[in-house]
Amino acid sequence: MTQSLDALWEQVRAQKTRIPSLYGDIDFDVTPERFTDDIHTRSALPEKFAGKYRGKILADKEKVERARAYTLLGDNVADAYAALMPEYGFRNLITMLKTACDKGLDAVDNPPQELSDFIQAMEATPDWVDMDLVREGARLSRNQMVNLAPYVIRGAFVATFMNKYSGLPMAITGTLANESVNQRINETASFFTTATLPGALERFGPGFKAAAMVRLMHSMVRFNIIKRATTDKGGPWDPAVYGIPIPQVDQMPAGTMPAYLTAFKAMRKGRKHFTRQERAIVELSRYECFLLGLPAELLPAEAPDIIDTMLTYSGTLREGYDDSTCGELTRATMSVYRPKDDKLISKVHNAVERSFSKVFFTQAFLGKKDKSKAEEMGVAPDALDYALFSVGNLFIMPRLLAYRTLQDIPVANKVADRILVKRIKQLLVDYGHAEYTTDANQYAPTTSEPAA
Repeated sequence: MTQSLDALWEQVRAQKTRIPSLYGDIDFDVTPERFTDDIHTRSALPEKFAGKYRGKILADKEKVERARAYTLLGDNVADAYAALMPEYGFRNLITMLKTACDKGLDAVDNPPQELSDFIQAMEATPDWVDMDLVREGARLSRNQMVNLAPYVIRGAFVATFMNKYSGLPMAITGTLANESVNQRINETASFFTTATLPGALERFGPGFKAAAMVRLMHSMVRFNIIKRATTDKGGPWDPAVYGIPIPQVDQMPAGTMPAYLTAFKAMRKGRKHFTRQERAIVELSRYECFLLGLPAELLPAEAPDIIDTMLTYSGTLREGYDDSTCGELTRATMSVYRPKDDKLISKVHNAVERSFSKVFFTQAFLGKKDKSKAEEMGVAPDALDYALFSVGNLFIMPRLLAYRTLQDIPVANKVADRILVKRIKQLLVDYGHAEYTTDANQYAPTTSEPAA
């Protein structure tokens, strides 16, 4: 599953000649400022882990060099497809991709080779994927998606803004406006929620299609940010500082979070191996990430390797907090009103959910002792937040535990699953139809766009 270091760097540098319209002006032999292998430079690794693990991480020179390479690796097939925007227009690219996902490549009239490569790469399911385990992982995950995720998604979203080097693309693409923030949260929630529906990740399932749309959206962001950086030297994106926008490795923390938490739980109990149910959760996460285009090396199967991969990512990403980027994104996310109506029950739900997310975020991603970072980001919970968090737990935890118990009881598990599936479909309606695009103006190519 692991390619040689030389082959990895060859893949990175090949982006320049394979997609010259996108990467032609990028010097892949220049290490961007965002990457650090200096023990004296603070990284994104939390202090509680840095002292114990960072020295060991940086001592493994090959591992560090691999991390450096992945910092500069985009999504080859989706990027090549997105680079067709000046020729086809972004609306036509989206339409063709949706058709290919819904009906197959044969249903697309004269599809470009880049679209065929994109779809075929997603269809090339690796040998390590066990779809029975993936389906079981989806079944087990439906409980959390219904009873927990709606209360923590805002906090999980904020976690992606902790670092200016990885968070800047969100600011550039107009995510600071409240409406855009809500759309981004809904799109993120919609993908991972959809993926837990029965059959969603099969070839013609909605999860497969959603993954393709997420990949195209990220590639469109890369295309426009890089093109603007090369045509407007005063633009906010400097490849020497930030590398390439949204490298695949930056998607790993969000995509593999269920696997990471499962691995952390197992290791904390003194186990290096997963139970079958834990394995199912991990395999669902790994397959989702494969569909999202993450390289196999970033998707290890065993608990120690999963934790090591995540620590290596954080331990080589330079710490960087910029209030105009990280702070504004965080404040916009925390202040946005999420429900679709102004009913009293919706206002109460929004208040509880916002407070629950703040406490969840600080405990899960900062640690109880790191109050200064929470205050700097503007997410430090106050007494009211902790009170509403407690109120939320009184509602959330009994439901989580009840459904988790029912999932292991024959007959009852089928009844419970039907209820959860029905609730997931209702949640998807609440999240709205995910377009997986930002403002269309953010995607206007430098040349005129053909009519859709």
